[in-house]
Amino acid sequence: MEIYTIPQLRDPIMVCAFTGWSDAGEASTSLISHLLKVLSPDAGGNEAESGYSDRLTFHNTEFTTNFPELMIAQSQSEDFYDYQVTRPTISLNLDSSRQLTWPGTRIYGVANPRGERDFILVEGVEPSMRWRSFAAELLDLADDCEVSLVIAVGAMLADTPHTRPIPVSTTAASPEIAAQRGLEVSRYEGPTGVLAVIQDEAVRREIEAVAIWAAVPHYASALTAHKATLALLNGLEDTLNISLVQGELPEASLLWERAVTQMVSEDSDIEEYIKALEASQDSNIADESGEELAREVERFLRRENAKEDGLES
Repeated sequence: MEIYTIPQLRDPIMVCAFTGWSDAGEASTSLISHLLKVLSPDAGGNEAESGYSDRLTFHNTEFTTNFPELMIAQSQSEDFYDYQVTRPTISLNLDSSRQLTWPGTRIYGVANPRGERDFILVEGVEPSMRWRSFAAELLDLADDCEVSLVIAVGAMLADTPHTRPIPVSTTAASPEIAAQRGLEVSRYEGPTGVLAVIQDEAVRREIEAVAIWAAVPHYASALTAHKATLALLNGLEDTLNISLVQGELPEASLLWERAVTQMVSEDSDIEEYIKALEASQDSNIADESGEELAREVERFLRRENAKEDGLES
């Protein structure tokens, strides 16, 4: 890993997301993109022009946001990537010159004017191999930056309807962390990704590790799932008890839902399937509606406090 600088950040929180297996609908990497845009110095802590409406298209799993002034490190090592699995890409610059871009991981340091803790944001292509070495290098940087909490953000394909709130689960990586934060320990067993390896390495180093996952309707996986990104943002706010700028995410969420509805409108079988999913989810969330309402009230109050403090326009 090539480290450019060790930033002076306040008790930073590391938030990680990777394209590929753990990024259904590009929801988790879009969260990193959103945070970079709204927390960058040019955004001034207020809403930034994000261009979500223009990007409500079929995604290509290529994460292209660049904030070189915020980048503190990156990894493009051939030790971690199989270029026949994740190939480099060629693009044309404005002067028609060709530019080769290699898959890798980028790490950014950003101040957070809305809270007492800053962020280290990690995004990139999930490595193809040597995950333990990759996680060790990333957590070495976390140690250098005095990170005390690592949050893994992911999105999975699931049997959930696009017309209902996106389910979000927040779990702790160990029983001790679960007890401290009032969370459950993940009960998942089976194949996993690099996010779990990073969490395991964090726990080994006695760094708190939490995972936030959103469920993306599997029949809508071809569209960038802004509604799931908004749900992940809400989950991050609830976990940290802070308010973050939503920007255009609420509008993009509505556009996504309408686009998916239009996409499936000509297939009666899918429409019937969605109705069955809606009925199932409605019955399952009846007992949880009070808790979700309480969380929404807490988010509203945090945003109102941010407005009073002049942190939101």
